[in-house]
This record gives sequence, structure tokens and C-alpha cells, in this order.
Amino acid sequence: MKSKITAICLGLLLMTACSKNNQDEDILWYTQAAEVWNDALPLGNGRIGVMVFGDPQNEHIQLNDDSMWPGDKGWGNPEGNKDDLDHFRQLLIEGKNKEADQVFVDKFSRKRVVRSHQTLGDLFLDFNHQNITDYRRELNISNATASVSYKTDGKLVTEKIFVSYPHQAIVIHLSSEAEKGLNGKVRLSRPDDNGHPTVNVYSNEENLLIMEGEVTQRSAIFNSLPDPILEGVKFATWVKIENMDGEIIRGEDFLELKGVKEATLYIVSNSSYYFDDYSQQNRANLEIVERLNYNELQKAHTEDYSQLYSRVKLKLPNREFDTIPINIRLDQIKKGAIDPGLEALLFQYGRYLLISSSRQGSNPANLQGLWNNHISAPWNADYHLNINLQMNYWLADVTGIGELNEPLFDYLDRLVESGKETASEVYGCRGSFMPHATDLWVPTWQRAATAFWGCSFGAGGWIIQHYWQHYTFTLDTTFLKNRAFPAIQEVAQFYSDWLIEDPRDGFLVAAPSSSPENRFINYAGDAVATCMGSAMDQQIIDEVFGNYIEACKILNVESELLETIRLQKEKLRQGFVIGSDGRLLEWDREYTETEPGHRHMSHLYGFHPGVSVSPDKDPEIFEAVRLTLDYRLEHGGAGTGWSRAWLINLSARLLDGEMAHEHIQLLLQKSIGLNLFDYHPPFQIDGNFGYTAGVAEMLLQSHEENMIRILPALPDVWETGSVTGLKARGGYEVDIYWEEGKLTKVIIKPAHSGEVNLVYEDLTVPVRLTKGEEFTYQML
Repeated sequence: MKSKITAICLGLLLMTACSKNNQDEDILWYTQAAEVWNDALPLGNGRIGVMVFGDPQNEHIQLNDDSMWPGDKGWGNPEGNKDDLDHFRQLLIEGKNKEADQVFVDKFSRKRVVRSHQTLGDLFLDFNHQNITDYRRELNISNATASVSYKTDGKLVTEKIFVSYPHQAIVIHLSSEAEKGLNGKVRLSRPDDNGHPTVNVYSNEENLLIMEGEVTQRSAIFNSLPDPILEGVKFATWVKIENMDGEIIRGEDFLELKGVKEATLYIVSNSSYYFDDYSQQNRANLEIVERLNYNELQKAHTEDYSQLYSRVKLKLPNREFDTIPINIRLDQIKKGAIDPGLEALLFQYGRYLLISSSRQGSNPANLQGLWNNHISAPWNADYHLNINLQMNYWLADVTGIGELNEPLFDYLDRLVESGKETASEVYGCRGSFMPHATDLWVPTWQRAATAFWGCSFGAGGWIIQHYWQHYTFTLDTTFLKNRAFPAIQEVAQFYSDWLIEDPRDGFLVAAPSSSPENRFINYAGDAVATCMGSAMDQQIIDEVFGNYIEACKILNVESELLETIRLQKEKLRQGFVIGSDGRLLEWDREYTETEPGHRHMSHLYGFHPGVSVSPDKDPEIFEAVRLTLDYRLEHGGAGTGWSRAWLINLSARLLDGEMAHEHIQLLLQKSIGLNLFDYHPPFQIDGNFGYTAGVAEMLLQSHEENMIRILPALPDVWETGSVTGLKARGGYEVDIYWEEGKLTKVIIKPAHSGEVNLVYEDLTVPVRLTKGEEFTYQML
């Protein structure tokens, strides 16, 4: 395989297309402009971002803002109530699942909903350059800067772009060696909403190009009926050009460069979601930016970004392939080549994307992170809580960027509050309920026109896991007390009230219950979704109760709820039940699946991302997980990018490096675009984040009690390498080195003292760690 790729690189060298990349930097690079949005390169500072096309004729920079949402019209809870819920449950008890599914749709769902996150707009640079040679477009994820360079009529033109978090601005530096410099219009625009203009673009006497607008959704749908939204978040985007020479001509709705050899564009953009006077905030941002020159802005941006990105380094074999453009490397992988260097780059790309779409003060990363060119995006580019939002943040703690959880926790705090009303009004329960899909305005009613798409009661428990896992990585008791515990308690209270006794066996079960987006054939022969205690819901509730009990112990809390939950946990029906063929049951009984190769593997929740299964303590369940995955895959499972990413994580938990790498290869072959975005299809960012988490899981695992597994799922093709800066639960930073497929050295930097067993293959080493004292274990 290596000879194939090397031969291609040699061919490119003859055409002067190969590049000598800095081996210490992580770079995506190409020899052509992006033809479509999905080929463009993303930049962001959490709140605002861009997609860079790099077109010499008509440069297109698509603009993004995480608050671009149509307004909250006050869409309220469905008509269902406690009496309807009792009827729902009685139907399930009587085995009338089909009728029960319909009760969900009629009484508890807002059916189809269209209210979407939207694009901020587009910036165009109309240079119309011709006779292009020596073209290169790149994204340097080591410093979060994109650049485009080429020669037009033999004269060099360069474009460098970054999105600054410290200065909340998009900065574009342009230069030309041509005698006539750069000449062309700078324009702003935004797509219409069903034929209606959405912005007003004009220039003013200060030579600012201004775009003002309000987010609407004329095609909005609520309860499967048209319900246009004509008001929403208001915004203003300003462009200021600082030219070193030449002149800037002001047009009615554009600015024009004339004979400019060097210029910097400053773009500031704010919205009414964040600021009452968002235009004044633009002025404040712009005034700060104008006090600094380009180099000073770039230095502050790089320092801010690097203090997050540089914490983790992964070295795998074959970095020499970095001299080949990404698109050619992907083509070779599709033909069967193995490219560990690209696998390492994709790992870091996931970290880059989270840093770029989730920073302090921003909204959490949505289904597309931050980047969206639509007025009505696929799946609304919203927040899906039946794996997608969770997967977005799997990587945060383990890859050393745990503070990027903060936007998620900020959002979940709001969601918990909203969910109290739904829990009480609709379900007659205390605590808080969270649905499988929601958006910026934190509605907690369920949606979908069918039960198997929308009937989901495990979402709250799943997403609340992130508070607890962040605590286990940091051991921050202040965070646990003030942030995590209140949220966990509300969800635990809901599930405590939600459980009922199953008359068939006397166990406590979640009812109604489902396995996300999947169905089974019940005993009446109907394809149905709802049941009495699906595997996933039972596993989630057991976990929530366990975490709540442990949190109470740590915080010295005693309460009536705690006593109730202790008793209920003992009476819960097991979430892991092994069927007659050795596989794990997905529902409450051994039914036939309608889709044996379904993309969701929700009945494995407790195995991953849950932490309740150990190969040493639960060997039967461990083996049943493997059989379950084998069966799914034999029937065409893991068809989507995020599903494949989950399989990488599951394979790693099975301690099977070859299986994990097989799915890495399949992800690269089937679900990764030219700009390394993950495709569902279409683009959905969770697969990028899930992949990064999966690679970390292959190298380090710390979910078992007092245990850190080193290189638990190392594939043969990663023969020699190292990873530094990964985090293990308990407050430990871990560096790992290996050669010829064997561990050579482990370094642990503890932020807390503790005792742990280091496990590598069949070797177990008990270690006592002292806060602040580095520990090194060298293999002989």
C-alpha cells in the first residue's frame, strides 16, 4: 500500500504539485478551489465562523453565526396529560403496541416540526483572476488559519483568514504582487426565505459595508401544519477594509478595491440573541480590532487557540504522506490504501472542530457544529439528544479540552428548567423531562409524526451523563455540587416518578419506552416502537440512579428522594438481558427486528458510552455485545457516518484494535468528504467528534473502577507511535509511547492523588499517585 501512495506522490512531484509541509503542523491542503460548500474549509471561534472556498475568480466565504434562529412563537406542550399517559400504559400492558404508538402521536407529539438554524450569509470577493497557476488552498489546524495562494498571469496572490476568539472578529489578509494590485468588488448577501429578501445591504460614509436582517422561517411547520415564523433573531454584519495602498471605492451596496496590493478585511457580526444593542457591539468589537495590526491580531488568535489545541499530540506512522493533497489521499484509501497519518490528522481535526464551534459564551455545537449554508437545514441543524449532541462532546474531556463542555452545560441548565414544565403538565411527574430533539429556545415537547422517530424518554438521562463524566475526569467537587448535582437530581426525580411495575414480572420499568428510531414485530405481528422498558431506557435509568446515589455520598446529601431511588434501583429490571441466540435484547422481550442492521445500537448504551460493563466482571455481557454487533454488521449496520464512529468506540471497548481500525477505514472510504467533514449523508458533524473519541478510546480507557488501560485496542498498522496529553478519569494526564506494536513507556501527571491499576495486555501494575508528582513506567 505504501508503494502505491509513494508512487502517486512521485508523480505529483514531477508536476510540482507536492508540498513540503511542516511535519510539526497539522494541515489539510488542496491544489484546487472548493467547487461546492461541502468542499470548503471551516473556521470558527465558537460563536461565528466561515467556510472558505478559495475561488480566484469569485472568492466565496460563507458566514455563520450560532444564534441564527427564527423566533420562538410560544409553541407549547401537546394536549396529552396524566390520564392519557395511564391509557397509553394500559395499552402496552394489554399488548396493544400499535394502538399505543398512535396515542403517542395523537396526544404526546408535536409531529413534524420545521424551525431551523440558518446561515448568516455570504461574503464575495469579485477579483476575476485568470490564468491561474501554482494554486494551493490549505487549512492549518495547528494555528486555526486558512490560506489561499496562487499566481495570476504569473503574479502571486495570497489570502489568509482566521476567526479570532479574543477579538470576536473574522480577519482576512489579502496581498498581490501584481503591478495593478487587487481590483474588484466586496459584497455581502444572504439567501431569500421562500422568495422574500432577508437582509438589507448598504455602505455608509465610514466606508463600512453593512448587512442587517432578521431570521424568519416562512416554511415553518408545527404539528405537521404550516405555521410561518415572521420574526426572529436580528443581526448586523459589518465589513471594514484597511488598505495599505490603492483606494477603496464606496458603492451603494458594495465596496470596491482599486489598485490595492495589501489589505486587511475586518468582519464583525453580532445578534439580538446575545446583545440588545448588537450594532453597538459591532462598533465596540471593530474599535478594538482597529487598534491592532494584522500581526498582533494573528498572534493573539494563535496563542488563544494553541493553548487548547496543543495539549494533545498524536503521532502515527507515515507522516510523509502529508506531502500529498487530501483529496488524493482519500482516493487512495477508497482503493484500499492505509494512511495512518491521515487517521491522526482526522483525530486532531475533531478537536479543531470542537474548539471552533464550542467556546465559553457560545451555544453548544449543533448537528452541523456551527457551519450551515441553509435557510432550512437537514434535521433543522438543531440539537438531537438520542446520540448526536452527546457524541459531539464525547471527545472533550479525554482529549484535554474539557472546558469546551461549558456551552453544553449552559444550554442543558436552560433545558432542565424548561423540562420541569413539560414533566409536570404532560406527564404528571416531578423533575425534568428532555425530548430527543430541541433547539435554541429549549422546547421540551416531543416531536415526530411517528412513534419510532419521536417517542423517546431516555434522552434526558443520556445527556445528563455528561455532567457526571466531567466530574469523574476532573474530581471538581465545586462543579459537582453547584452545576452537576442539581441537574442530575431533576432527571433522577423524573425517572423516579416515571417508573411503573410491570405486571408480567414485578420489576420496575420505564413505560412507555422505545429504542430510538427502531421498531420490532410484536406478538400480534405489527411493526411497532413502544414497549415496557427497552434495554436502553433501563440501562440509562440504572446509570442515572447510580450516579445520583454516588453524588449524594460525595456531597453528604440525605433525602427522601435518595432513599426512594435506592429502593427503586434494586427493583429495576435489568437493562442487559441475553436472548436465546446470545445477543442482547433491545426491547422488553425477544422480538423480531424490522431492521436487523439498524444504524442505532441503543441497547448497547450501558457498554458505551455508559461505563457499566467490564470484560473482567461481566464476561457474559461482554461476549453478548460482540455477538450483537456482529449480527448488526452482517445485516448492513453502520450505514451512517456517526453510526460508524460509534462502532469505532464500541470496538475499542471490546479491546479489538483490528475491528476498530476496520471501521476507521470504512469511515474514511464511505463517510468522509474532501474537507474531512463527516457525512450522514448529508454533512453531520457528530461523526467527526465520535471518531476522535473513538481513537482516544483505542489508546486509553479509564471507565473501569480504579483502572487505566493502556493501548487497549492498538491496531497492527499503528506499529510505532505516541500520544501525549490524553486525560483519564481521576484527574490524570497520560502520555503513551510504543514501538513495533509494544508499549515502551507511560507517563502519568496526576492533578489528584490516588491509587490505580495500570493495565497493559496481561500486565497489571498497582500504582500510588501523588498530586503534582510525575510518574513514569518504563517497559523492560
